[in-house]
Amino acid sequence: MPPSSNPPSADSRLEQLCAWLHTVAPRYGLNLASLAPASADASFRRYFRVTASHQGQPTLIAVDAPPPEKSREFAAIAKLLQAAQVHVPDVLEADFEHGFMLLTDLGTASYLSVLNGNNARPLMRDALDTLIRWQLSTRDNVLPPFDEAFLRREMELMPEWFIGRHLGREVDDVTRGLLDRTFALLIASARAQPQVFMLRDFMPRNLMQATPNPGVLDFQDAVYGPITYDVASLLRDAFISWDEAFELDCFVYYWEHAKKAGLPVDADFGEFYRQLEWMGLQRHIKVLGLFCRIHHRDGKPQYLQDLPRFLGYARKVAERYRPLGPFARLLDDLEGRATDIGYTF
Repeated sequence: MPPSSNPPSADSRLEQLCAWLHTVAPRYGLNLASLAPASADASFRRYFRVTASHQGQPTLIAVDAPPPEKSREFAAIAKLLQAAQVHVPDVLEADFEHGFMLLTDLGTASYLSVLNGNNARPLMRDALDTLIRWQLSTRDNVLPPFDEAFLRREMELMPEWFIGRHLGREVDDVTRGLLDRTFALLIASARAQPQVFMLRDFMPRNLMQATPNPGVLDFQDAVYGPITYDVASLLRDAFISWDEAFELDCFVYYWEHAKKAGLPVDADFGEFYRQLEWMGLQRHIKVLGLFCRIHHRDGKPQYLQDLPRFLGYARKVAERYRPLGPFARLLDDLEGRATDIGYTF
C-alpha cells in the first residue's frame, strides 16, 4: 500500500478535545490558543487549563478522560458532594460518550504544594470537617459497595505486580497462605465497620486550598465503604508523611467531631484507631501493587519512588498488632530481596 498522505496524529485525543471545545467556546469565551496542561494523574485522564470570560472566572479546566474513564460518575458524584456542601468543580459541559468535560477551575494551590508546619493543622482540620459533611450525607444504595470482592481484588495487586512482576519472586504456597490469612483479617475488620460514603482518594494531592476550603478533586471512584478509610487515606498518603504526634492529633480531632456530629464511629478510641490502622494497611497493600502496575504496564516509573513510604507504613502497622506479625516478617523479607536484586525504588 502507498504511504498515507495524512499520517496519524501523535495526539489524536487532544485534537478531538480541541474540536469539542471549539463547539462550546462561544458560550464561555474560551481562548483555545491558551490551552495548556494543568495536571495528569495515575490514570489516563489529562487536565488542561484554558482562559475564559465565564462569569468572572479567568480560567476553566478541560478534561480528557478516554472511556472507560469515569466521566459520568464524576458528574453524578459532583452533585452528591455539592448537596453535602463540599466544594467541588461545577461540570459546565460534558460529552460523556467521548470522555470530554469542561469544569470550573479550583486553582493551582494543592494541599500537597502548600502544606507546611505553620498551616498543616488548620488545613487538615478543614479537610476533616469536609469529610464529616460528606459522610453525614450517606444514603443506602447510591454508590457502589466497597465489598469483600472489591477489597480482595485491590489487595491482589500486591502479589501479582509487586511480588511477582516487580521483584520477580514466585508466590509459593507458604506466601500465598500467609497473604490469604492477612487479607482475611483486613477484610473482616473493614466489613465490620459502619459503612458510609467514601471518596477513596481523599489525600493532599487531590485537595485544593480554596474558598471555601478545601476544594476536592478526583472523586469519580467514590464508593460506599468503611468509615475509617478516607481518614487513613488523608493522613497516610503516597506523597507526604507526618510524625505520629500530628497524625494522632488529627485522628482524635476527627473522632471527637464525628461523634459529636452523630456519625457511628466506635465509642472507644483505641478500637477506632485499630480499625483505622488496619484499614490503612489494606490501602497500602493495594498501592504497593498499583504503583508497580503503573510502572510496568503504563510506563510511569515516577511512582516507584514512593514504594519505600508504603513499605514503611505497612511494616509499622503490621509490627504493632500480633495477628499481623507474620505479614511484617514477609515485608522484611521482600524488602531485603528488593535490595539484593538491585531495586532502590
